[in-house]
Parts: sequence; structure tokens; C-alpha cells
Amino acid sequence: QTMVAESLSNFKDVLIVLGTAGIAIPLLKRFGISTILGFLLIGIVLGPHVLGVIATALPSLQFLTPENLQSNAAIAELGVVFLLFLIGLELSPERLLTMKRLVFGLGGLQIIFSMALITAIAHLLGFDDRAALVLGMALSLSSTAIVIQLFSDEKRLGSQAGRVSFSILLMQDLAIIPMLLLLGILAEPTGGNLFTSISLALLQAVAAIAFIVIVGRYALRPMLKMVSSAQSPDLFMAAVLFIAIGTGALATAAGLSMSLGAFIAGLMLAETEYRRAVEAIIEPFKGLLLGLFFLLVGLGLDLSAIAHQPILIMGAAILLVLAKAVLIYALARAFRIGHTAAIESALLLGPCGEFAFVILGSAQNSGVANDQRLEMALLVVSISMAILPVLSKLSKPIVRNSRNATTTADLSHLPKPSPSETPRVIIAGFGRVGTLIASMLDEHKLPYIAIDNNVDHVANARKDGYDIYYGDATNPGFLHTCGISTSLALAVTMDNPVKADEVVKAARKENPTLKIIARARDERHAMKLYLAGVTEAVPETIESSLQLGEALLVETGIPMGLAIASVHERRDTFRKLLGRPNRREELQNTRRKLRNRMPKV
Repeated sequence: QTMVAESLSNFKDVLIVLGTAGIAIPLLKRFGISTILGFLLIGIVLGPHVLGVIATALPSLQFLTPENLQSNAAIAELGVVFLLFLIGLELSPERLLTMKRLVFGLGGLQIIFSMALITAIAHLLGFDDRAALVLGMALSLSSTAIVIQLFSDEKRLGSQAGRVSFSILLMQDLAIIPMLLLLGILAEPTGGNLFTSISLALLQAVAAIAFIVIVGRYALRPMLKMVSSAQSPDLFMAAVLFIAIGTGALATAAGLSMSLGAFIAGLMLAETEYRRAVEAIIEPFKGLLLGLFFLLVGLGLDLSAIAHQPILIMGAAILLVLAKAVLIYALARAFRIGHTAAIESALLLGPCGEFAFVILGSAQNSGVANDQRLEMALLVVSISMAILPVLSKLSKPIVRNSRNATTTADLSHLPKPSPSETPRVIIAGFGRVGTLIASMLDEHKLPYIAIDNNVDHVANARKDGYDIYYGDATNPGFLHTCGISTSLALAVTMDNPVKADEVVKAARKENPTLKIIARARDERHAMKLYLAGVTEAVPETIESSLQLGEALLVETGIPMGLAIASVHERRDTFRKLLGRPNRREELQNTRRKLRNRMPKV
């Protein structure tokens, strides 16, 4: 019985981690709690200040309390290593160049000013130079994981607020590397002149990074090519993990951080053909180990400090969020970001982020800062992150009211469309599809006019040189002003089916002979658009299926010409049948025949 108890004790911590990741976190996500906050909360609940206290009164709950999780801290830190590795994989020179103004300009100034402000306040509160600098670095950062997830869930990463927030967060992710490097330099004993010691440490760091880059440039691609030729997913996974952890270990041996080495390895692989395969392998490991990292952070948080000084800690968290939000808003407006986008970005980026735990933890472990008040800083970071979803919900009515109050003023700066004697194409909706169509029309020197009802989209697109105007494409009077009666064609590109139907009906009523090409969500929506009078409806589902079929035929040995001809034949068949929506049974039979005629693979 004793042996059984010992065996269960050995597996208890593993079961707690897996149960948290597999059961508890999905349940918390149903209530809008992000993964990182979920691991933090569960760590707090399982810690000595909650479940530990309850277990003293109810010994039967003792089996739920972790015993040896802290001994796995080194394994948990691999989650941070893999996170930096994936950040390196996601970066590319082209991506940074397209957003350089917001990333390096706005994002860089946000980090510099936030660090300077927080470091100065920490000095005034009595922290020494090193502890104040550590606080400045840690608290200047925001939560990439939570903020990006919030925008992704709402499908608003392409909005102005989404682009601004992403740019600042991207710069913060880049800043993590020099911050960790600086922590490593500060941790070195300085027997002589501080400037000399830092200079020597920087030279050593540069030499180590150059060595890792050279080795990675000439060794990583051939290595992965050799392993992939073995056609073994297990061996490929082992090689990827070896690269991520091995470069981290190499950086550690050179006096740098393990995360920095992994980041460099990710950069080396970002431009290779193995990037997506490597990312798919690392992502699950990163998620689970990063969850373990935040679970350990939650276990180590001292909730008794909040009980003893609730006003001080809560007040510090609120003041920190407000100070960062005001600073970010002012910088965003200085960069000519719209008022509403600046407000939303400021509210979401005001709270601290997950890397604050990494920096504060590294500073304490390396002895750079041992001030006991840093424990309070961890609580401030946790509280600020916990209120982030609340701030997201509060931002909605604020942004909505602000947009309503400023729409008239914003519109006054936008020019009005005027009728043109030259026939032109009208593009209704200027998202990613409308922008692509406009660029193609520009390439072939075809005149066009674009319409969108989002003020920020219109203002930004006009800055980029597009001929776009603010207005409602369902309004017959506005369509007449845009020259609908003499237009070459109308492209309806919005992804809202109801809105697209209304635009088509209004346009067809104004010009019965107009050629209307509309984006459809699926076959059913395409039928509805044909009934409304479109010339051509392009269902996204059918087009993606046809492209997939074409790629499949070519890859299985069918000549390119025959594959393209087959796709064109099927596209014409679908067009004819979608134009006769009352014959749905015929359409279903035809689709069944087409599937049967596809080559078996």
C-alpha cells in the first residue's frame, strides 16, 4: 500500500498539469478567461494560500495540492524558450519593413518612455538603480498573447486598432532580447569599472551571437534537409527540438540567456522552406510548457500581501495601467492614429504582460534585484493582466460613443465623390479583397472609385494613394453620385452577405444593364445574388475547392494544361447551375457526378 501511495505521488504533479491543460483551461475559456490567466488563476487556487489552507482543515483535499512542481521550474522555462523561438520564426525583414513606422517608431518610443517613467518612479519610491531598471523593463511591456487573442476572436486584427496594437506588441517582443541580454550583463560581477565590464560583456555577447548566426546559417538547413529525407516525423521532431534547445544551451554557455539563443535559431529558420513544419511541431510543446510556467508563477504568488495591503497593491495596478494608457494614447495621436483606435489600443496595452514574469523572475534568480518589493510587483502584474478582459469590454462603449461623437468631424476632412465623364469601375467594400482588386485595376490602368463605410479604412487607404470615398453603397443617391449610371462594372467585395445583397439590389435598380461581380460566401448565397441580378457571383467555397482540385491533379501527375481545362469546365458548370437556383436537385446531382469523376488518389 505504501508503494502504491509513493507511485501515485510521483504521478500526481503530472496529472495536475495535464488536468489543468486538458480540462480546467477549456472550461475557463468558456467564461472568457484566456489561457495564460487561466493557468495563473489555477496556480493561485492550488497554491499554499488557497487550497493549502483549506487542506489543513480538510485533509482529504491534500491529494490536489502539488508537491514537487517547483522542482520542474527548469522544464517550465523551456516554454519561454519555445515562445521566443516561435517569435523568431514569425519575424521576417519584409514584414518589419512594411510596418517600420509603427513598429520602430511608435513601438520603440512606447518602450523608451514607459521604461523611463516607471524607472524614475521606482527611484522615487526608494528602489536601487538595478531594481528600478528591472521594474522599468518588466512593467513597460504588455500582453501579446491576450491582446492578440482578443482581436483574433473578434476578427479585427486588420482594423486600425488591431494594426497599432500588433505593431507595438511586435516591438515589445523584439525588445525582450536586449532586455534579457542586459539582465545577463548586470548579473556579472563588476570588480572594476562598470563601463569596462559592460563593454567587455557586450563584445562577448556580439561574438557569441555572430558564432550562432554563422553556424545556423550554414548548418541548420542542410541538417533539416538530411532529416526530412528520412521521411520520419519522429526524427524530424527530435531534430527541431534539438535545434531549439541546443542553440539555447549554446547561448547559455557563452554567457547569454537560453531564450536569446532560441530566438536567433528561429530567425535563422524563418526564411527556410521548413518554417511552417517547425512551427507546427514546436507549438504544442510551447503551449503546454508555457502553461506549466504560469502555473508555477501562480503557485508562487503571495496572496497574503494583498490581504495585508489591498489598497496599496490594487491602487498601484490601477495607476500603472492608467499611466501607460495615457502615454500610449498620446504617442498614438502624435503618429496620427485615429482617436478611437488610439483609445482602444491604449486601454488594451495599458496592463502588463507575460514577459514581465520572465524578466522579474530572471532578475531574482540571477541576483540582479533581490528587493522583496519585487514580489509585490508580481502581484501588480497579475492584477493588471486579470483586468485586461474587463478593459476590453469597457472599451467597446467608450470607442462606440467616441466614434459617434467624432464621425461628423472625421467626415469633414474626407472629400466627396463627384460624377466623372470617364466610365470607371466601382468597388463596394475596401477590405483585403477590395484592396487586391484596386491594385489589379491600377496595374492595368483601369479607372475605378472605391467605397467603404469605415472612416478609419477610408482615411488610411487615401493616405496610401487609393481613390476611395466614405459612403453607404446601399444608398441610391450616393451610388448615382459615384457614377453608377455610366460605370464599367461594380465589384461587391464585402464579406457581410446581407449588406452585399442590399448593395446589389440598389445598384441593379439604378442601372439595369450594369455588370455586377459579387463575392459570395457559398453556393446558397451565390444563388441569392443571381436572383438579385448579379452578372457573376464568386462563391468562396467553390473557388477554394477548384483551386485545391487543380493543385491535387497537378501533383498527382496530370499535365498542367489538362488540369486547368478540367477546372474551367467545372467552373462553367457551376456557373450555369448557380444561375438557375430553382433547380437545386439538378445541382446536387451534378456535384455528385463531378465528385465521382475526380481521379482517385
